Amino acid sequence: QVQLAESGGGLVQAGGSLRLSCAASGGTSKTYHMGWFRQAPGKGREFVAARSWSGVSTQYADSVKGRFTISADNVKNTLYLFMSSLKPEDTAVYYCAAGVFSWLDGTYYSTSKYDHWGQGTQVTVSS
Repeated sequence: QVQLAESGGGLVQAGGSLRLSCAASGGTSKTYHMGWFRQAPGKGREFVAARSWSGVSTQYADSVKGRFTISADNVKNTLYLFMSSLKPEDTAVYYCAAGVFSWLDGTYYSTSKYDHWGQGTQVTVSS
């Protein structure tokens, strides 16, 4: 089965940018849809962005639309999340996830659709 490892988090000032990476290993031949989620202290894990396995479709939470971009390098088996115009409310632990489900069902935003998760990387945005 696939293992996921995030990196690239850190401390950044409001208005700045960061690029998160998620390296996938093992089981990468499967057609996994990939997602980024985040969890702020005291809050539940929330959807940030998702990419269909083919790369044809991407989806974003309204709160990050126009500021974040999800992409992937299939040769490197790496998923990325480029974050710009960061706000203090973007502060959270960011997780990447992989799942096999029907993209057309429109449930890519649900944590229950993803079977594999990374350990998370902390992003802190200072005001």
